[in-house]
Amino acid sequence: MAGKKAKKRKSKGGDAAATGVLSATAGAEGATEPKPKMSRKEFEAELEKLQIELVKLQEWVRVTGAKICVLFEGRDAAGKGGIIKRITERTSPRVFRVVALPSPTEREKSQMYIQRYLPHLPAAGEIVLFDRSWYNRAGVERVMGFATEEQVATFLKFTPAVERAIIASGVILVKYWLEETMEDQTERFEERINDYRKIWKLSPMDLESHRRWYDYSRARDAMFAATDTPDSPWWVVDSHDQRRGRLNCISHFLSLVPYHEIPREKVKLPKRQPRGDYVEPDYPFRHIPEKY
Repeated sequence: MAGKKAKKRKSKGGDAAATGVLSATAGAEGATEPKPKMSRKEFEAELEKLQIELVKLQEWVRVTGAKICVLFEGRDAAGKGGIIKRITERTSPRVFRVVALPSPTEREKSQMYIQRYLPHLPAAGEIVLFDRSWYNRAGVERVMGFATEEQVATFLKFTPAVERAIIASGVILVKYWLEETMEDQTERFEERINDYRKIWKLSPMDLESHRRWYDYSRARDAMFAATDTPDSPWWVVDSHDQRRGRLNCISHFLSLVPYHEIPREKVKLPKRQPRGDYVEPDYPFRHIPEKY
């Protein structure tokens, strides 16, 4: 289990324990040498194979009525959105739904905490990808003081039972934690500051999360201890190397679902209807400027 591995590394007292990093590449004892950087060409070639499998999974889910829910958690800039993007860019939004909820409204704050998430769980024939989930309570809400310690303790105590109920209803529930190093996070935040295409990703909350690295480490450790269960384990993705991390995560996700390829009838395009009396109109269509 991912949680057990994390505890094992922590007990050794190596660099991983000091920095709150679960990844073997972060300096834990026995860590292997980092692999050479994967080229974009190699990455895209492997991604294409996996995206074909994702479409096979999609068709299997659509035909069988399976229900799949995947949670993506991690520190800010860990790469959750990047993995979700690669999963969904070649699949149907009618089957693969992405849920990224905004801050709760005043009404939602008065509800049972998990209530706002329950309507987004998958129905038959759906795969729901949560870009952050109910585990906000164990992470950002705890660290930033949006939830009391009593509320956090209640959440950690009862969440395993809630997840068992979700699984008992027929949902395949998968939980991923994306692990990055301190250096990774700093580099990615600096990109958000300096690259105009990424400035929308940077928020005051990101800056505070950068400062509170160890508070987030403590929150993560408590979350794993309470909710990494045999029924609903946490799977850790090493996102230091983002290309390999994306491929490894998608490959692992596919391995958890017992899907198979659905036979397809051979498709043949029909002949076009005859023109008949149709005449192309002499109409001043407003064509856009061809700047490129």
